[in-house]
Amino acid sequence: MKKLAGIFFPFLLIFSLTIQPVSAEEKQKELSEDSRSAILIERDTGKVLYDKNSDEKLPPASMTKVMTMLLIMEALDSGQISMKEKVRASDYAASMGGSQIFLEPGEEMTVKEMLLGIAIASANDASVAMAEKISGSEEAFVAKMNERAKELGLKNTKFQNTTGLTAKGHYSTAHDMAVMAKELLKHEQITDFTKLYESYLREDSKKKFWLVNTNKLVRFYPGVDGLKTGFTSEAKYCLTVTAKKDGMRVIAVVFGAPTSKSRNDQIAKMLDYAFSQYATHPLYKKGENLGKVKVSKGNIKEIHAETGEPVSLLTKKGDKAEDFTTEVKLDKNLKAPVKKGEKVGKIVIQKDGKKLAESTLVAEKTVKKASWWQLYKRSFGLFTQSK
Repeated sequence: MKKLAGIFFPFLLIFSLTIQPVSAEEKQKELSEDSRSAILIERDTGKVLYDKNSDEKLPPASMTKVMTMLLIMEALDSGQISMKEKVRASDYAASMGGSQIFLEPGEEMTVKEMLLGIAIASANDASVAMAEKISGSEEAFVAKMNERAKELGLKNTKFQNTTGLTAKGHYSTAHDMAVMAKELLKHEQITDFTKLYESYLREDSKKKFWLVNTNKLVRFYPGVDGLKTGFTSEAKYCLTVTAKKDGMRVIAVVFGAPTSKSRNDQIAKMLDYAFSQYATHPLYKKGENLGKVKVSKGNIKEIHAETGEPVSLLTKKGDKAEDFTTEVKLDKNLKAPVKKGEKVGKIVIQKDGKKLAESTLVAEKTVKKASWWQLYKRSFGLFTQSK
């Protein structure tokens, strides 16, 4: 019996060592083993939940279209274009290779149809057609893409085209792509396009075209509703995904996975990790007024500062969001003109003197410069009041 126990005890010890619970750190190491770089963030706070070489400059392939779609959505919001407006495909746009909706030179589609082609089928021809519509040429649009990247503080991104087709000096990073995705998701209508698994173009013609989403996770992972795949022989398999569950939205990015299956598996692991380990606690919805800001020399003297995106607190699963403070900081030197959506302040959430989250406050409406007559009446009113 003693001999049997002597044999059994070492075996039991070895067995117990092999089934020790996997730590959170060990789980993280398994999330993206096959990719060149990756990142996982919570959308509202921007908090990084997982990081692997996220500042390495790499070709983004068609994930480039995250920025393309951002500029399209901003043009829509500003009124520069509308969803029903027609867009004509130039010879150059129609000549794009790779993923496409096979636009013919001179063919017209609405902005909505072009956006469907970009969001679902990663259409290069539609991307160039929209670039020409908004900026006059692809080159001018690319300059705007790079300018917008600088405005977002992206130091490791440079675009050479709107499509992501291989080009020298065209690069981004997992970190920068996550920031672009975060900004794009402020335009909540974008997921009405990116969440679709399939749709159709030219439905009333003999050239009816079936669109199937290149992002298969919108069908096979609950809560995924975007955003953009990418593949070239140089970039390998890339993917920027967003998913929402129990009120928490996250963004996961993978660069350089060896296969599409590996790419999807790694993204799914990151999403599983986020939703199992963290929770968000909503504080403000997008568009809530948090104060008034004065505008110097404007046709309106003051406007509301509103949240430009949802504002939340992030905690580990099971922890409570408590003992925090919020501070609203408004711009005191705002001068007309001010565009709707322009930054006019920020809200900072702190706990024990440590910043937990920060979010931009934006102008609720556009303020134009006051006319000479308006300024005269104001100054005259001040003069009569002083007397």
